[in-house]
Amino acid sequence: MAITPDSVKALLNSDDYGDRLRAVNQFRELDNDAAFELAQLAANDDNPRVRYAAISQLPSIAYGDPTAVEALLKRALTNDPEADVQAAAADAIGGLQLRGIYDDLAAVYHSSDEWLVQFSIVAALGELGEPNAFPLLQEALNSDNELIATAAIGALGELQDDRALPLLLNYTNHPDWQVRHRLVQALAQYQQPEAQTALQNLAQDESEIVAEAAKQHLS
Repeated sequence: MAITPDSVKALLNSDDYGDRLRAVNQFRELDNDAAFELAQLAANDDNPRVRYAAISQLPSIAYGDPTAVEALLKRALTNDPEADVQAAAADAIGGLQLRGIYDDLAAVYHSSDEWLVQFSIVAALGELGEPNAFPLLQEALNSDNELIATAAIGALGELQDDRALPLLLNYTNHPDWQVRHRLVQALAQYQQPEAQTALQNLAQDESEIVAEAAKQHLS
C-alpha cells in the first residue's frame, strides 16, 4: 500500500498510539511540506512518545515556513510537560540553527530542574553558534552535573569565542579521560599558540584515545 499524506494522517488519527508512532516514522516518505504539516499535528499528540518522535524529526523535514517551525519548537521547549520532548526541541533548535529562540533556551536552562533538558540546551548552544551564549556556557562549565559540564566544554569549542580558551585550558589535567577527550575536540577549534601547545601535551596523554585524537587534530 502506497504511503500518502492521507494514509499517514489516517494513522495519526488512530486511537492506537502505536499507529500514531508509525505515522511519524512515515513522514520521511512524504515531501517536506506535507511532512511538516502532519508533524504539527503529531507535536500536539496526547502521548509524549508521539510528540517526542515528531519533534525529533523536524530537522530533517522542516523546510516550510520558518516562523511556523520556530513557533512549534518554542512551544515544545517552553510548554511541554515532558523533559524528553523539551530536550528533543532543544536538539532540533540547535540542528536548525534557530538563533531567534536563544532567549527561550537560556530561560528554560535556568528554570528547569531536569538535567536532560539542561544538557540538551548546552549541546544545542554549541551548534547554534550564538555569541550571547558565552555566559551561560561558562556557568554550565561549573555545573555539579559532570555530563552538563562536559557538554559545555564541547559547546565552548564550537562557539570559538576567544574568552573560552583560558577556561578550557584549565581542563588539560582533568582526571577523567572522557573530559580530556572532549577537550581535545574543543581545543582543535582554536588556532592560538596556547591551544596548539595544549594539544601537543595531550598528544602524550596516558589515555591512548585522548592521545590519538590530539595527534589527529595536530596533523
